[in-house]
Amino acid sequence: MRKSLPYLLIAPSIIALLSLIIYPMGFALVNSFKFWNLQTSPVPLYDTGFDNYRMVFQVTPFTEALQNTLLLATLATLSQFLLGLGIALLLNTHLRGMTVARAILIMPTTIAPVVVGFLFRYLFAPNAGLVSWLLGAVGVAVPPQGLLGSPDTALLSVGIADTWQWTPFFAIVLYAGLLSIPEDIIDAARVDGASRLNLLWHIILPFLRPVAAFLIMIRFMQLFNSFDLVYVLTGGGPGTSSRTLSYNLYQEGLVNYNIGLTAAMTWLIVIIVTIIINIFIFTVFRRQEW
Repeated sequence: MRKSLPYLLIAPSIIALLSLIIYPMGFALVNSFKFWNLQTSPVPLYDTGFDNYRMVFQVTPFTEALQNTLLLATLATLSQFLLGLGIALLLNTHLRGMTVARAILIMPTTIAPVVVGFLFRYLFAPNAGLVSWLLGAVGVAVPPQGLLGSPDTALLSVGIADTWQWTPFFAIVLYAGLLSIPEDIIDAARVDGASRLNLLWHIILPFLRPVAAFLIMIRFMQLFNSFDLVYVLTGGGPGTSSRTLSYNLYQEGLVNYNIGLTAAMTWLIVIIVTIIINIFIFTVFRRQEW
């Protein structure tokens, strides 16, 4: 009884979690093979086979949305990790004021993404925006239609806003990881004449590897589902230059009411994310000793 007690205690949570996952996914899978448009009927009308999956590529900008999502998720995650690591290393230097800096640093992550979106809409405004003015002051040409109105800079602007909000999250977690590194190992390396670069590459990064890998994986999946900032800042435009997969789902499901097509698109996204995450886990943790 004592051995089975822990499993009995967590069983309700596991059952509830599986129910919240399995039923929606099963519902989407079943209806991905049906014609169901709420503008036509409140219920599915007939089976379509794999037509919905083919139509995802034929009638929606799925390929462009996938490219934008991969680009945004990859570059933003990498930027947030590198900036967060730099800030974490700075926080670990025991300079004066670091306690206050840590408290201030976490504030952007507490702001709702929609609020961040409206904030950066004003910062990126073509004429009065602070970012546009600063770029112009240092000689960087800003598109006449603004950073959010140009196909060349719209997706980049979304990534900058997201990086501003979530870099502190990386910094705080990586700083906690730095605190877990044994001081005697660092001191021994310094006594042996290791430079700061050697310390970072051969000691700090290997110790941070599990934490960093988990952070990157979680943040990549979050960015793969990015919707709030895209909706507020660009609306997926101009054209489809900043449309992401989540915005594509919104457009087909809540604007065009094409539930069958949206269900098929949902399962395609699930398959793509599963493949990417499994490749990442295999690559990062294949030599990890547990």
